Amino acid sequence: MVKAIVLFSGGLDSILAVRLIQKQNIDVTGVTFTTPFFNAVKAQEAAKQIRLPLMILDITEEHLHMLRSPRYGYGKNMNPCIDCHTLMLKIAGGIMENKGYDFLATGEVLGQRPMSQTKQSLYIVAKNSGYADHILRPLSAQLLDPVKAEREGKIDRSGLLAISGRGRKDQMQLAEAWGIRHYPPPAGGCLLTDPIFSRRLRDLMSHGEDRQVRDYELLRYGRHFRVEGAVKVIVGRNKSDNEALRELTANGDVVCNMADFPGPYVLVPYGSETAIAAAAALCVRYSDAPEDREAQVVCLSKNKSVTIKTKATPRLDSERWII
Repeated sequence: MVKAIVLFSGGLDSILAVRLIQKQNIDVTGVTFTTPFFNAVKAQEAAKQIRLPLMILDITEEHLHMLRSPRYGYGKNMNPCIDCHTLMLKIAGGIMENKGYDFLATGEVLGQRPMSQTKQSLYIVAKNSGYADHILRPLSAQLLDPVKAEREGKIDRSGLLAISGRGRKDQMQLAEAWGIRHYPPPAGGCLLTDPIFSRRLRDLMSHGEDRQVRDYELLRYGRHFRVEGAVKVIVGRNKSDNEALRELTANGDVVCNMADFPGPYVLVPYGSETAIAAAAALCVRYSDAPEDREAQVVCLSKNKSVTIKTKATPRLDSERWII
């Protein structure tokens, strides 16, 4: 039996790509990837719905190496889409070779995304992956050159589609005809497309603080500030943030909490005793303590606890420091 491996995001396009291939009695396996910037939740839910075997691979190390200096640069934010897709196809292509799959497929649609899905971009991605003649785009295949699997008759080109553009009318009609009623909205899912997250990431990388995976994970939580000689201070916004920051706290960090009022969990990654006073004042700023009075903040640094009595950071300073 002919076997295919499909890059599977869990979105409607990747679901339809799987269905198009399966309709030709081809055995299909999905593959999805995880990093600190995107996860496999959507893919897992969709794969379960359509009973698709799914491989989940953590590509954090390779992805971070690429992210620091993408060959084709970034999109509107910090999303290196062309280089990211190239990396995924390169990894999936290696699986295809090692495990004996006949070809590789994606749910990409010609012209759907202005940066990464133009005809030239699709060609560049395929070429640089090293598997150009093995990559099938079932939803737009009839608008692209035939790949090896089509030429060899392993898949019938006439059963593939010629969808292009940013609209989703054709895909939604096809989903309705095939009884596919549950699928996530388009886009979303990658933090690198988020403007606030991207601003924090640029700041992290410009200060050379991207030392561990944890440093990227911290970008997802709280308010981030640069104070006292460019030291990073993170202030939890709510209970969920506070719990996440607590889980990500490591030895050597500075932690501040209010002594007498409800308040945020404040973290100074890697510790900086010169920033303790500023961190304590930020803790008061975002607590329930009266703004015009001093309050007590307990700060833990290198297993030593110190209580600081301070007023809240002036609003103008907090606005100037925020990333």
